[in-house]
Amino acid sequence: MLLSAFPAFVKDEFHVGDMMVSLVTSIFALTAIATRFLTAMLMRKVHRNTLLYIGLGIAAIITGLYMLANSMGSLLLMRVGYGIGFGMASTIIPTLVSQIIPGRRMGEGIGYFGLSTSLAMSIGPLVGLQVMKTSGFDMLAATGTLTLLIAFPILLLSRALPPDPRKTRASNSAASNLGSPNKPPFNKKLLFPAFLNVLLAVTYGGLLSFIVLFGKSVHLEQVGLFFLFNAITIIIIRPISGKMFDSRGPAIVLIPAVLCVIASLTVLSFATTMPMLIVSALLYGLGFGAIQPTLQAWMLNSSMQSQYGMANSMFYNSTDLGVAVGAFILGAISAVSDYAIMYRYAAGFMVLFLAVFSFVQIRARYLNKLALNKKEAAGF
Repeated sequence: MLLSAFPAFVKDEFHVGDMMVSLVTSIFALTAIATRFLTAMLMRKVHRNTLLYIGLGIAAIITGLYMLANSMGSLLLMRVGYGIGFGMASTIIPTLVSQIIPGRRMGEGIGYFGLSTSLAMSIGPLVGLQVMKTSGFDMLAATGTLTLLIAFPILLLSRALPPDPRKTRASNSAASNLGSPNKPPFNKKLLFPAFLNVLLAVTYGGLLSFIVLFGKSVHLEQVGLFFLFNAITIIIIRPISGKMFDSRGPAIVLIPAVLCVIASLTVLSFATTMPMLIVSALLYGLGFGAIQPTLQAWMLNSSMQSQYGMANSMFYNSTDLGVAVGAFILGAISAVSDYAIMYRYAAGFMVLFLAVFSFVQIRARYLNKLALNKKEAAGF
């Protein structure tokens, strides 16, 4: 709710340029990344539920304190605090989820779980922009605080969470690494899908940080509707893409989805009317809603259960890194050009995504065919 509203609030309240606006997003995301590494280590010694409650508590307190921010310095300091709370909670919850999902249905399960995140990232900005427009930033901060507090009774009432791996590791040799005294080896297979996720998140960082300012520049007052129509296609595509990944692998999902994101950002860069904005939003939802769960399920399927914590941490860290990099780089581009050109550069990141993924897929098939031919030749 707050990420999309912050840029307009910061510009109006503190009268700063796009580079400073981008810091509001970047410094939060980078702090969350650093916190996840610390949380992963703490979870070997501290009960994960304790850390989860602490993380949510910090996030709720900082969100309430936003109302007291009277300078860019104090606001950025609060963003660091929120990044700590968010980083703690977002490390633990996905790991709990991945322990529940059967391995053979990982794509489908992560698709459903990721739907909650994508809906929050789509409906949240719409709600946030509307609350700020009608009631001001202080009411938005209060609403955000209340939303976080609602998580506590939900957690207390939940009965579906798996047991703490530290209590079951004696009888379960596949217990999570987060509960194991020995850290599992680093999984190099995670690097490539994590890199692709960074490229995707760069585009989302540009949307969160600048779409409101873009709307003002082209006189689109209801630019927040982008997130509503984005959510519609995400709801449609999430379950479908997960099942397609489980049955046919990542390529069948990623290639058309990347093309949708490229088309979306291109249309957005030329948008001057609501129909064009809606078309862009629908296309982005199709692409983003298919790519993210596919990459996460790909990373989990490439890992042993003891590496699920590592895989989830790298997935969410790559998301936050991409958002931080996207806000900063695209903010620099918009500062020397305009928002339309900036979104065309954002589309270029997805062209790079498609080129790199296609090259790796073609190379892998060539090497597999070469190995098969050698094996057949040896057999004769």
